[in-house]
Amino acid sequence: MDRLPSTAFDGPTSDDITYQIGLIWDQIKAPLIVPSLRLMVFICLAMSVMLFIEKVYMAIVIVLVKLFGRKPENRYKWEPIKDDIEIGNSSYPMVLVQIPMYNEREVYQLSIGAACGLSWPSDRIIVQVLDDSTDLTIKSLVEMECQRWASKGINIKYEIRDNRRGYKAGALKEGMKHSYVKQCDYVAILDADFQPEPDFLWRTVPFLLHNPDIGLVQARWNFVNSDECLMTRMQEMSLDYHFKVEQEVGSSTYAFFGFNGTAGVWRIAALNEAGGWKDRTTVEDMDLAVRASLKGWKFVYIGDLKVKNELPSTFKAYRYQQHRWSCGPANLFRKMVMEILKNKKFHVITSWKKFHVIYSFFFVRKIVAHVVTFVFYCVVMPATVLVPEVGIPKWGSVYIPSIITLLNSVGTLRSLHLMVFWILFENVMALHRTKATFIGLLEAGRVNEWVVTEKLGDALKAKAAAKVPKKPKLRIGERLHLLELLVGAYLFFCACYDFAFGKNHYFIYLYLQAIAFFIMGFGYIGTFVPNS
Repeated sequence: MDRLPSTAFDGPTSDDITYQIGLIWDQIKAPLIVPSLRLMVFICLAMSVMLFIEKVYMAIVIVLVKLFGRKPENRYKWEPIKDDIEIGNSSYPMVLVQIPMYNEREVYQLSIGAACGLSWPSDRIIVQVLDDSTDLTIKSLVEMECQRWASKGINIKYEIRDNRRGYKAGALKEGMKHSYVKQCDYVAILDADFQPEPDFLWRTVPFLLHNPDIGLVQARWNFVNSDECLMTRMQEMSLDYHFKVEQEVGSSTYAFFGFNGTAGVWRIAALNEAGGWKDRTTVEDMDLAVRASLKGWKFVYIGDLKVKNELPSTFKAYRYQQHRWSCGPANLFRKMVMEILKNKKFHVITSWKKFHVIYSFFFVRKIVAHVVTFVFYCVVMPATVLVPEVGIPKWGSVYIPSIITLLNSVGTLRSLHLMVFWILFENVMALHRTKATFIGLLEAGRVNEWVVTEKLGDALKAKAAAKVPKKPKLRIGERLHLLELLVGAYLFFCACYDFAFGKNHYFIYLYLQAIAFFIMGFGYIGTFVPNS
């Protein structure tokens, strides 16, 4: 039977809809899409060059530091504190050790035990536990642990507040108000999962004692659970670069770097002169460091002094941590950029140091690095597959990214074989870092969100090992992450289009990156701890 001719009453066919979409696309592509995409490519290439120059510069500096042996002991006066028979322990400065914590059931014993085990004259040290716990059971356990150490002769103070105003910054600020703090010269800050070696104070305090212009001594983090899963290995690669290169370069060249919030010792006079702790951002540690630097205080980083701590091993905890670490610096940059520019203490902070803090420390590392990683490699580059009129030069799509990646890898040589996984992982996390960066710059809704990073500790691992493993019942909402899935779908579509019609062979990278987004979108990364 012959097919009847279509009439005006027939519905649109799929061919008609495809034709209409294609027609609309052709009409807007030349005047709108192509120029806009070219502009985005130009901006992304410019940011890539900025990041490339920064990485090469730091690589050159770190090589020179290693070649010429510019260790802190060679740049500043350092000698062990000697006993004085006449005045006894009074030759040792009084040190306050602060441990802020919040519902730290799994690690509170480790941190308190490590602080109480520090080798220092017992009458010249005060351990201060700042407990903001809202769980009454945990609060009781922490108090009992403090009483146990007090019964052994340790000068330990258990301090609580009736609110959590200011979160960690608020707790540290309140801790400094107690009368016994006035007799202290220095304050060591240790987060609840940090376990310093007994000689921690012996190696840090002499820098402060013999160099009156030094305000902060920062130690390096050493991750006890880096081999727990692939996600912790990826974190180790990123953080090792930060500690082995970024902090070392800042300390060696400008005597300035961002305080890491823990595993550091402050001169209390420097802390007070800088204005003390402020809770205006979620990076109170960086805020204090910048303000102290503007007052002329110098910082020292000791790369070979390692303090054990724990990496977040659940994807949920890591996402919250990265939001805070990305949103806070961007928001602090917004708040402090004019204050830095207007600083008139030329004898204290030079124009070159101002440039370093504003451009290198804040703009390139805290903003450009996040934005270009996600926008360029996960949005703009895939979009050029759909718009072949816009091309990306090979130096921008291959050479510069490859060199940056290789320079980043020097921090953790043992994980070189995981380089491809690390690249894909970092690109996925750049989605959250970029979002958090814009939230900080615009002071949007979640700008002051503070979620304490969950620690699993050894207790939970031992408990899990003792039990017969059971297959957990998973809730879709616990694992599903919509943003990752949407970006993964976009990349997968671009990969398929490039495979069918493209000439750049981007589809190899796009398929791999799409898979990475899907894996993390469905939550199959990190340690999964089901709700009890």
